[in-house]
Amino acid sequence: MIAVEVTKMLRRPRTWVTILMLNALPTLIAFLLALTDIGPRPGEGPAFLSSVLSDGSLFPLAALAVILPLFLPIAVAVIAGDSVAGEAQAGTLRYLLVRPVGRTRLLIAKLVAIFVFVLVAVVLVAGIAYVVGTSLFGTAPGAASVSGTILTPGQVAVRTVLAIGYITLSMLGVAAMALFLSTLTDSPLAATLGALAFLIASSLLFTLDAADALSPYLPTRYWLAFVDLFRDPIQWRDITRGIALQGVYVVVLLSAAWANFTTKDITS
Repeated sequence: MIAVEVTKMLRRPRTWVTILMLNALPTLIAFLLALTDIGPRPGEGPAFLSSVLSDGSLFPLAALAVILPLFLPIAVAVIAGDSVAGEAQAGTLRYLLVRPVGRTRLLIAKLVAIFVFVLVAVVLVAGIAYVVGTSLFGTAPGAASVSGTILTPGQVAVRTVLAIGYITLSMLGVAAMALFLSTLTDSPLAATLGALAFLIASSLLFTLDAADALSPYLPTRYWLAFVDLFRDPIQWRDITRGIALQGVYVVVLLSAAWANFTTKDITS
């Protein structure tokens, strides 16, 4: 069942159109930087973008920082929101469950397919950004860490892989929210918009001083903590907190999705 769902997801043109759109903005930014030779000042703009002109191997990190706050969560919400509600809207959900496939197994298969989408999207964005960045800006013998020390190309590569893993895990909270909402409605659009509303509310609350007490528990709080992987030494505090927080959201929301999906009447 898992293989079927993953294959179905990878064969949909929508999947690759979404990934193409995720790559479009970082690629455009790279060409604009190469044409103008004008980058943001250090500390301004997306993380690492100010360092790209001197070392193109850092562009994968800048590209991920560009899509992480908005475009990647939207893509994840669209795919996850459609996972169950899309089947119900198309009238195929009931027929899926007529076969000897338990509801729990189907829900797990949907979740794994969403995880594969996130991982493929993040890896391709980083991979394409590396090719574009090194082609346009070249590479340097060493890259400056956020702390100001020099990292070797090997250290940059290892920490980039860790950043890809962290960003992928950070999106699981979005996926779990959209999947939960997808079990509540037959409208993929409603599930997607509900998940996005939740994330927008989190982002807005994060900027309010009056909501400081809520800040450590907001799902978007630690998304950009992957930057700490490029400090010397690595600062693990926010990274581990981010992983733990996403774990709580995933467990709670998936439990709610399972409880609802396994007990609801399937009429479509």
